[in-house]
Amino acid sequence: MKVLKFGGTSVGAPERMESVAKIITRDDHPKIVVLSALSGTTNSLVEIGGHWHDGESDHVQALIDALYLHYSDFVKALLGQSDYLQAGIQVVERHFTKIRMLTAISFNHSSNKELLAQGELLSTNLFVLYLQQLGLKAKLIPALDFMRIDKNEEPDLAFLQKRLSSFTTEEDTLFITQGFICKNHQDEIDNLKRGGSDYTASLIGAAISADEIQIWTDIDGMHNNDPRIVPDTFPIQALSFDEAAELAYFGAKILHPNTIWPAQKGNIPVKLLNTMAPKAKGTTISSAKNPGSIKAIAAKDGITAIKIKSSRMLLAYGFLRKIFEIFEQYRVPIDMITTSEVAVSLTIDSDEHLGSLVEALKEYGEVAIDKGLTIVCVVGDLIAEQKGIVNQVFNSTGDQPIRMVSYGGSRNNISLLVPTSTKKEILLALNNGLFSTSAVG
Repeated sequence: MKVLKFGGTSVGAPERMESVAKIITRDDHPKIVVLSALSGTTNSLVEIGGHWHDGESDHVQALIDALYLHYSDFVKALLGQSDYLQAGIQVVERHFTKIRMLTAISFNHSSNKELLAQGELLSTNLFVLYLQQLGLKAKLIPALDFMRIDKNEEPDLAFLQKRLSSFTTEEDTLFITQGFICKNHQDEIDNLKRGGSDYTASLIGAAISADEIQIWTDIDGMHNNDPRIVPDTFPIQALSFDEAAELAYFGAKILHPNTIWPAQKGNIPVKLLNTMAPKAKGTTISSAKNPGSIKAIAAKDGITAIKIKSSRMLLAYGFLRKIFEIFEQYRVPIDMITTSEVAVSLTIDSDEHLGSLVEALKEYGEVAIDKGLTIVCVVGDLIAEQKGIVNQVFNSTGDQPIRMVSYGGSRNNISLLVPTSTKKEILLALNNGLFSTSAVG
């Protein structure tokens, strides 16, 4: 069985849904199809939730009315004058009645998550009707029946596998389900955070030991650099799991960072494909390796550097442990870290707990904060062990300022911390210096 995930742009218009239907019926291979909400829907629901939280009922109603009109037009264009049109209208009415009921009560975070779930519930219900209109044996399997997270917001894999096992026996059926949404340990509607539809597909693939996981978007696979900044980028035909994980975490927008580990654990190939150009090769992510080659460059913005300076404590036993325990207490991950005899510098990608972190760290020394930074990473298989590659990276950056360097912590990644204001120049310089001479897979 294959698992195919289609993002919001892939199902964002009736003609796009028609294209998706053609893609999933190109062969008779049994499939589970994971859909995101229609493009723009989740953003609209987030905006509705914001005004709901602020008690701005007029704004809430205006936004709901606008979204309702969009879906009313969408369902008529998708289903036309067929016998399924009335069923499609009923789907829209049912979910917008739910949206209006939710926002009529006082705001709470649990109800807001239920509000956000309506986008995926709408897209999948409408798509199943469209497939049935085409005469296909399509069946909806609600993600809320099998996708569950525990109290630490981690997926309950045993529960997922048990619930999905009963579905995979119907080999002649197209199964459609929702990405992103799930139930939590309190049996409330929750989600896998933004971008979680990729994660849903990978978790499902691992649970059923799928032959392949396909992530369909609007770009021809993962590119060797950011195509929004660097001209003439190209898709990478093959990446290892480790390379793809590094690129996803450090800014490659095509893939959600959590997607890789379930597929890697099950050794299931992941293909990144383009709905707009379904014949394009895209990118295949697998256990296959190509040691020593530089594959791609990615950049992650919104980085804050924290420097803790303490001539008295740094070399004392347990100092670093105490520093790390503070970050563990607030559940704040660290991206990069460097040390000297008198200071520790590290980076984080969220300011949510920054004030509390700084106050706790002051017990151990002077604390300095540096914002407006970007991590630029150069990724390839075993590049940290390859002669000359570090020189090549630094020679490519020229006289651009570099705040920190992380080298050796990962065999697949050389990371540079730079001012965000210089990101474009750094990406262009690295692209010119590395891909004009490097063999890329």
